[in-house]
Amino acid sequence: MIIFANVLLFDLNKTFMTFGERCALIRKRKKISQAEMGKSLNIDGDAYGRYERSGVKPSIEMARKISDALDVSLDYLVGKTDMELDNEMLKRVQLVSKLPKQEKEHVFIFLDSFIDRMKLKGIL
Repeated sequence: MIIFANVLLFDLNKTFMTFGERCALIRKRKKISQAEMGKSLNIDGDAYGRYERSGVKPSIEMARKISDALDVSLDYLVGKTDMELDNEMLKRVQLVSKLPKQEKEHVFIFLDSFIDRMKLKGIL
């Protein structure tokens, strides 16, 4: 089992986590029931449970709705990345990407400095 930042990424007996396993992991961490997820998606809780058990593959639109409801990136849920970014973090990254080149550089200098400081403190 590989855990990074309190997130189960891989079970050594498996090659990767499925969409359903990632959904279940995040949902349980957020203490949301399958019935509550179903309600937020305008579907039955049992129907949502089939997504988690990989009994049914969601449409692209439903997968997007699930990622929004769980407040996590769709890339994370489908296994494109193992970095669990919440939607708030993604919004900030998108805003920074729209800045002029010189302003982006200022943001990166600040972030690099802050990250270095956190490493020195042993936080990262």
